[in-house]
Amino acid sequence: MPETAKDSPGTLARTLVRACDKAVLSTVLTRDGLAGWPYGSLVLVATDHDLSPLFLISTLADHTKNLAQDGRASLLVDGTAGAADPLTAARLSVLGRIAKDPSDGARARFLARHPSAEMYAGFGDFAVWRMTIEAAHLVAGFGKIHWLTAADIAPPAPPPALVAAEADIVAHMNGDHADAVDLYAQKLLQRAGSGWRLTGIDTEGCDLRRDGEVARLAFRTLVTTPEAARAELVRLVKQARAGA
Repeated sequence: MPETAKDSPGTLARTLVRACDKAVLSTVLTRDGLAGWPYGSLVLVATDHDLSPLFLISTLADHTKNLAQDGRASLLVDGTAGAADPLTAARLSVLGRIAKDPSDGARARFLARHPSAEMYAGFGDFAVWRMTIEAAHLVAGFGKIHWLTAADIAPPAPPPALVAAEADIVAHMNGDHADAVDLYAQKLLQRAGSGWRLTGIDTEGCDLRRDGEVARLAFRTLVTTPEAARAELVRLVKQARAGA
């Protein structure tokens, strides 16, 4: 059964994946003389509604050449930023198989998360690839170590109506309610600066970005429709204005 408790290992793992925008991708090297060795590389990451990590990568890169022959991979998600002792903070190794995903939805989600990638997304050697999660290993501090199945960290099933409305919701918030998005970051997430933008929304929360910074804002309850999303976003801005 998927974890649902707020402080469960599954929920923490899910939060780490949703919050990251870069990670270390380890693939099985295919280069002559080094075939079979693990190969780690830094990649930009977005996350689809079903929690699948998404990558926009080039066929010229070694990691893409490796994946073309062996789709097995591990993704190290680092949640230790700012910790005085990183070994007491959370990190997650996600294991899965990676393959090309030509869908418009995956591409749109990646580019919303990483707008700077627009400059090379149209190059012929670049494509979006998706990881199908099979297992994960969570280390959340000393003695807090868990092996998790894909079901353990799976989010609620993505509601089709919310998925279809996501782009409109994000555009509306950024275009008409930029002040509210700044309040989410500044008052609810204690992040500095203005110019924050919404990059995505799903059943459990929404994602924000300001230049090189990203942030994740959790919803109080699950959101399954565009109307429920609007109500929750309104509630959150009222909470932020109240200073809570």
